[in-house]
Amino acid sequence: NYIAINVIVAAGLNLLVGYTGQISLGHAGFFAIGAYGTIILMVKAGFPFLLALPCAALVAAAFGFLLGLPSLRLEGPYLTIATLGFGLTITQIIGRMEIFGGREGLHAPDIAIGSWIVDTDKEFYLILITMTILLLLFMRNLIKTRVGRAFIAIRDADIAAQTMGVNIVYYKTLSFAISAFYAGIAGGLYAFVLKFIEPEIFT
Repeated sequence: NYIAINVIVAAGLNLLVGYTGQISLGHAGFFAIGAYGTIILMVKAGFPFLLALPCAALVAAAFGFLLGLPSLRLEGPYLTIATLGFGLTITQIIGRMEIFGGREGLHAPDIAIGSWIVDTDKEFYLILITMTILLLLFMRNLIKTRVGRAFIAIRDADIAAQTMGVNIVYYKTLSFAISAFYAGIAGGLYAFVLKFIEPEIFT
């Protein structure tokens, strides 16, 4: 289960760093948003697991889009510092807000898919490995599309890519958003592997 979760994070990070050539040390923040968002949507809003997980990941993607905006003007160590600051800030905010359980953390609720109650690691693995394979297939296919080629063009020579008509603003922020979505999905799954989350584990 831990390996599959790390594979999902690595796939998203590879899109951003490997294919688009952007730097991010703030993925712990997206990971935390996914974990806390999934549990809160299930406990407070009554969302089922399969709806809460992508919704929390979309919130992480929205933060990823916002974090992608500085990448339009910052490069190298400056972008690294900005993303690192985001990751550290998110965990500090979560630790100080009562809705997130503060420093005491949150317990993950039981997962129910229809009449199936998922209560063992082996049963959860079936869900987890299925999602991992689907996300990897999506990533593999995305790289072969026009969007994927735009990411690679930005990595290789962003000025040349812009000259050829690639929308740098759109694709850089999109890369951050997709990468954050993957981290959010992984974070949501991680919460149910641990059964309990607190701010200190998202370093």
